[in-house]
Amino acid sequence: MNQSKKWIYIILMIMCVAPVDLLEFGQAVTPAVALFLGLAYALIAGECPYPKFNKKTSKYLLQASVVGLGFGMNLYESLRSGSEGMMFSIVSVIGVMLIGVAVGRILHINRKTSYLISSGTAICGGSAIAAVGPVMKADENEMAVSLGVIFILNAVALFIFPSIGEWAEMSQQQFGTWAAIAIHDTSSVVGAGEAYGPEALQIATLVKLTRALWIIPLALVTMVVFRDKSGKISIPWFIFLFVLAMIANTFLSLPESLTRALVYIAKKGLVLTLFCIGASLSLKTIRNVGFKPMMLAIMLWIIIGVSSFFVVMATIS
Repeated sequence: MNQSKKWIYIILMIMCVAPVDLLEFGQAVTPAVALFLGLAYALIAGECPYPKFNKKTSKYLLQASVVGLGFGMNLYESLRSGSEGMMFSIVSVIGVMLIGVAVGRILHINRKTSYLISSGTAICGGSAIAAVGPVMKADENEMAVSLGVIFILNAVALFIFPSIGEWAEMSQQQFGTWAAIAIHDTSSVVGAGEAYGPEALQIATLVKLTRALWIIPLALVTMVVFRDKSGKISIPWFIFLFVLAMIANTFLSLPESLTRALVYIAKKGLVLTLFCIGASLSLKTIRNVGFKPMMLAIMLWIIIGVSSFFVVMATIS
């Protein structure tokens, strides 16, 4: 690996977390810009210079950042604001799984691949795929194709969803709920919510993490469907830490300076997470996806995106 590419990678990481006054852009790097920088670097440089570090950073930093965001939320207000999207979340999770598996059969897509793509679309993108894959003993190729197709659409969503929300004149609550249901990964959901506004960020985070808890029952169902009770279920423990952070912020007299600092660090962590996710993409990943898996993923994404848009617009003011 060329040393200059390593230095460019490090400099871009520093730019993503630098405060406003260290940059010449007039504002700090946003989540969407961080993802774009990561994507641009990966496609130009060809590969990430620190793949293991990049992968672990994107996983654990995202979890820590989500927990940190909890210190900026009031439990009662968040539950009241996010409750309207909970029921549709339940319906959409079950609906997407059933439709995805059925369409996968029609298109003659590998059974495990279509199941993984459906899981990622229905719940929380790469996290759901990473949790369900070992349970069904998916091989490396099935995992790579599923993660690749979900990642590509997830990146597109972060760029286009805020613009669609502004075009449709969606309220903060409407956009936060819609983003949580229709965007795959938690990272892009939180990034899109932050780009739209503080209330959208809170609602999007809460609804998405509630949705992510479906990983547990889905893993149990997967054991039955694929007749393998030896699989290991990965429980997203950081969601419970997020709830504890909200409870602490609601019921404990934490200094405002402390909670503001924690939320600020969490948002910076999210920006860095999205850069690392973008930097992990490669042309090889895009080529390995294939036409049929991509078509299935796009079809499911359109179904959940359009249906949730109209439901949210009709039921949430």
